[in-house]
Amino acid sequence: SSIGRCPIEKTMTLVGTKSAMLIMREALYGTTRFDDFARRVGITKAATSARLSELVQAGLLAKRPYREPGQRSRDEYVLTDAGTAFMPVVWAMFEWGRKHLNDPGLRLTHLGCGAEATVKIRCVNGHDIPADELGVQLARLATR
Repeated sequence: SSIGRCPIEKTMTLVGTKSAMLIMREALYGTTRFDDFARRVGITKAATSARLSELVQAGLLAKRPYREPGQRSRDEYVLTDAGTAFMPVVWAMFEWGRKHLNDPGLRLTHLGCGAEATVKIRCVNGHDIPADELGVQLARLATR
């Protein structure tokens, strides 16, 4: 099965399951241990193992060994730079759900000043871009 060239399709192939998205949410909240991921996401150990392996293979999480005193060495899972860069996707889903599924219980806030935070699209010149001004273009290939 060949994957299309659209970045949305490619991304959904990597993280398009509910459990993968929730594992990413938990990783952002600081969860690192296998059993904690399984418990907090509410999935079986087999499903947890499969999702963590996929996210490590995709480069969003990295395995890091740790050892509790008197226990064998185990792996914990930490966000990579790519995993951290993925978080605006998670926050955009959070914001959409809060606004459109009438869930006002939680909100994103700026810890620095306490103001409500939101996810925005901005161009490299610093302009906020409304949906009707956002385009998709083929990137020009670099000329040699």
